This record gives sequence, structure tokens and C-alpha cells, in this order.
Amino acid sequence: MNGAEIYKRLVEAIEDRTLKPGDRLREAELAETFGVSRTPIREGLKRLEAQGLAVHEPNRGMVIPTLDHGQISEVYYMREVLEGTAARLAAQHASNAEIEILQDLVEADRQRIADEASLVRSNREFHRRLYLASHNRYLVSLIDHLRLSMILMAGTTLDTPERRETAVEEHAAIVRAIAGRDPEAAETLARRHIERAEKTRLKKT
Repeated sequence: MNGAEIYKRLVEAIEDRTLKPGDRLREAELAETFGVSRTPIREGLKRLEAQGLAVHEPNRGMVIPTLDHGQISEVYYMREVLEGTAARLAAQHASNAEIEILQDLVEADRQRIADEASLVRSNREFHRRLYLASHNRYLVSLIDHLRLSMILMAGTTLDTPERRETAVEEHAAIVRAIAGRDPEAAETLARRHIERAEKTRLKKT
């Protein structure tokens, strides 16, 4: 594996919580884990650091950072702006096929309310499809970069059946606005969805 592949594997490990905020990133241990020399590990860690997913701490070396209350609020503010814009653009530019995919995801998610892990994965797919439906590659790139900061947050906002059910219905309302070609409503509903997710998240910090 080269440095780019190691970086990808490290991001996946952070996302699935194999590596958690606060964990140290030791070159020797990672080289043994991935069965490679230290050179690709060093390259992967350098890229991880450039993306803000690793920092140097005195006397500890490189670690996965923990976001504080203020940083979490900043991330969610940007999510609200960017995802609201994505929903607005999707209402203007999404193809009928893209809208049908979003509708199908919502219907499937209504059957997944009791399955937290499955709904968390599907939730990521719903948001990814929403971004793509904006038909703006620069916006998608910005959101993808912001998503990297999201994986530093512990747990999920979908850890109760009540929030899972509410979130799915919020998705449904966003899709209805997109299908109705109502950019204003789509943006408002998307922003409100992120705002509610932020409140749920901040209660955990």
C-alpha cells in the first residue's frame, strides 16, 4: 500500500471508530497493523494532518484531535449553509431519476428506524445523494472536506428511535420540496434539519 491508500484506510478507521479522538498515532504500530514500512505510514499521516484529522501534541506526538463545543458549532454552521444551498440547487437542477433515488431512500429508511447502524449508513448515503443532486462540483467538494471534520465527533445523533424517526421525516420533507421544485422551501427545510441535528449533538458534549 502507498501513502494515499494508507490515508484512506486511516480515515475509514476514524469513521468506524477503530481509531477515536484522543488516540495516539504511532508509526511503528500502524506499520505493523497495515503490514507496510514506515514510509507510506508517514505519508498517510502527513496527509491526515493536512486535513486536520491528526495534530501534534506536546509529549504525546501525533494524535487524533477532539473537537470542542465551539468547533462543533462552527462545523454545524457551515453544514447548515452548505447543505441548505445543496438542497436549493437540487430543487432547481436534480433530474427525475435523482429525485426518485432520494424518495426511495426515505421509504427504505422508514423501515430501518429500529436498526441504528443501518440507518446511520443510509443517512450518509441520503446526504451524499442530496449533494450530488445539486449539480455543483465545487459545493460537493467543500461538503466532502467538511465531512472529514464530522467524523471527529463521537457517536451519532441518531442514537434514539425518536430522533431517527424525526430525522427520516425531515428528509422526506426536504425531498418533497425538491420534487416540487421549490428551492426556498428545500433550503429552509435542509437548514432546519441540520440545526436540529446540531442541538442533539451539543447535548452530548
